[in-house]
Amino acid sequence: MVDRALSTPLDDSFERYLQDKGKGRGGDGGNYRRNAARELERFAEWAAGNRADDWTGIVSDDVDRDPTFEDLDERVFREYARHLAGDRGLKLNTVQTYYRYISAWCGWCVNEGYLEAHYAQRASAMAPLPEDDGRKPGDQQAWTSEQRHDLTRHVDERARDAVEAYTTLPEDTDPLDKQRARYTALKAARDRALVFVLAYTAVRVGELLRDPNDPRRRGVRWEDLSLDDGSMDVYRKKQQWDAASLPDPVISPLRSYRQLMDPPTERWPVFPTFDQRTLAELVREELAERGERPEAITKRRTEYARDLLLALDEDIRPPSITTDGARSILQRLSGAAGIDIDHPKHDYLAPHGGRRGMGEVLVRAFGYTVAARYLDNSEEMVRERYSHIEAGELGDVATEALEEIDSILE
Repeated sequence: MVDRALSTPLDDSFERYLQDKGKGRGGDGGNYRRNAARELERFAEWAAGNRADDWTGIVSDDVDRDPTFEDLDERVFREYARHLAGDRGLKLNTVQTYYRYISAWCGWCVNEGYLEAHYAQRASAMAPLPEDDGRKPGDQQAWTSEQRHDLTRHVDERARDAVEAYTTLPEDTDPLDKQRARYTALKAARDRALVFVLAYTAVRVGELLRDPNDPRRRGVRWEDLSLDDGSMDVYRKKQQWDAASLPDPVISPLRSYRQLMDPPTERWPVFPTFDQRTLAELVREELAERGERPEAITKRRTEYARDLLLALDEDIRPPSITTDGARSILQRLSGAAGIDIDHPKHDYLAPHGGRRGMGEVLVRAFGYTVAARYLDNSEEMVRERYSHIEAGELGDVATEALEEIDSILE
């Protein structure tokens, strides 16, 4: 390693590392990049002595410069592990996660010639880290059959009522009132379709909706769905397009919703945002680009009860809702449905719980191999994540065996 690398400030390496780890063109997208950037910034602040009053950093007090790679060794990473472990606001597994971001960067620095050894992975450096907190996959939220039934029944009834209210309006209904009824029906139908897809397909929510940090995840479009074949193309976690199954319970809500929306092109998102501020800005900008004057745009918008309906008529394609948006929708719907939820982290039916709930159903009904194919995971990973099911079934076997032996000895 050259002396210049040793004298390089730590944060000079961050952007190159993040570009290598990022997604999309230029490596500027992806959740990993965002989270890694946050942790690297914290590490740099800590190394400079800016994270705690009783910590002066890794550079001697008599040296006036920022920390460089020359200052790093396994003792530094050991101190940082101790710093993370001593933060009472962090859960045990969160400490492990934060340290892994820094460790991954350290390994990259070795490959790039900044460091001579992967100090962060040495046993002495990792010694202060807490052991795993024992949280098992079975402790994570999974929608129960009763919860799935209650939520899907609620959104189905709500959508049916809204669609019926719209389609049975008298012919002399005021145009704006009719538009309001259509908008209400569209929103209810979108929510129903979203809930059914999350409840029955086991598709990851990040594969279904838009991720602002990953330009490749723009949310599924109608062109990605084949309702006749019962399939949907999604961009998988493994960074490639693949077909996901659309089981029978999902087809009818999607078909009804599509008929009501009547998207102008197949490139429209299946689950567009209904956020009024976003749509208003989008409509104004798009119509202005098409040569409309501001006063004409204002007049045009007053002719519609909602900008979404204007966007449909003018083929102004809105963005898909985000994964955070889906969580907000499910939080609202879980409350409206009055679903009983007992979970330490979520007081609503979270999107990932639908996937895990389907995983449990499939493992119990068909075993790990079939479940792994449907969940787009390896069988080994499915066995690990749903090990609580096998443990419970083995417990039943043991109980049955004990009862049989006890009956013989009596």
